[in-house]
Amino acid sequence: MTALASRSFEIANQIIAPGKRKQIEIHIGRLFDYTEISIPIEVIRGEQAGPVLFVSGAIHGDEINGVEAIKRLLTQRRIGSRMRGTLIAAPIVNVFGFNNNSRYLPDRRDLNRCFPGSKNGSLGGRIAHIVMEEIVSKATHGIDLHTGAIHRTNLPQIRACLDEPETNKLAHAFGVPVAINATIRDGSLRQSAAERGIPMLLFEGGEALRYEEKIIHSALRGILSVMESIGMLEPRLSKKKVQKRKHIFIARSSYWIRAPHSGSLRVKKHCGDRVQKGDLLGILSDPYGTNRVEIQTPKTGIIVGMTLLPLVNNGDALFHVATFDDAEAVEERLGIFDESISV
Repeated sequence: MTALASRSFEIANQIIAPGKRKQIEIHIGRLFDYTEISIPIEVIRGEQAGPVLFVSGAIHGDEINGVEAIKRLLTQRRIGSRMRGTLIAAPIVNVFGFNNNSRYLPDRRDLNRCFPGSKNGSLGGRIAHIVMEEIVSKATHGIDLHTGAIHRTNLPQIRACLDEPETNKLAHAFGVPVAINATIRDGSLRQSAAERGIPMLLFEGGEALRYEEKIIHSALRGILSVMESIGMLEPRLSKKKVQKRKHIFIARSSYWIRAPHSGSLRVKKHCGDRVQKGDLLGILSDPYGTNRVEIQTPKTGIIVGMTLLPLVNNGDALFHVATFDDAEAVEERLGIFDESISV
């Protein structure tokens, strides 16, 4: 990207000068009791021109690992006037859902299916429109932080359009072992950013409504690493160590294994495990422990997501498996990565 931070930078009618930082409340509406609702953001500008990176969390209001990762990002000593360019941090985008421990907006819409939005649309459309105009449109790069949906967990991973060179570069810089070349979903922030030519990563890790130290740490480390790679921060590691730590594996495809009938599930495998065709993932059974059905792997791969709720209905998603050219090497890399982020 060629766009750089200019001398004049404005968000929500607030001017932030080079070398300064400012907390801003972007008004998005009122509750029915007239309580004002705003998206809290912090803008930090370096004294030198450079890229403009937005980092967002809690587009799904119950996905809070990203909220904590951004909070910790904002306390880093490296983030300040000596930084090049501009950081736009939006830890809580879906404030309605966040305040209600809910993934959704009050009308049950998924905010991440409302982009680019409309000034006169639904509540989700109006919020999406504000986010696009006040945050995304001012950026040159983006990172959006997510977790698994309720009662699911995800292995730390990047989902992005890896056929796009600049996005591919960001994915490698982020440094988690697994990246999925994921198709863009209609109405998503990622789709709208791509349409504006903004390379963007979606980070997935952990489960909803939980703080998980390893997930938070891997997200924070990944963001800082991306900031180094695009010239916002000075690198802290040697080039050789960076290349070793950031070696990633790109999934050729992925698939969900679903429950063939209702029952309770006893799992045998977990996130990060390498599974081969025919491996036993879990056992479904009725309340008497009879009518047992073994859930097996149809293809070799790595478990990158799974349900955490043992009570399942026919058709429920149980295990998300990504396929790689060398699943054994991925499993080994995951072990090294897990040790490197021990807390």
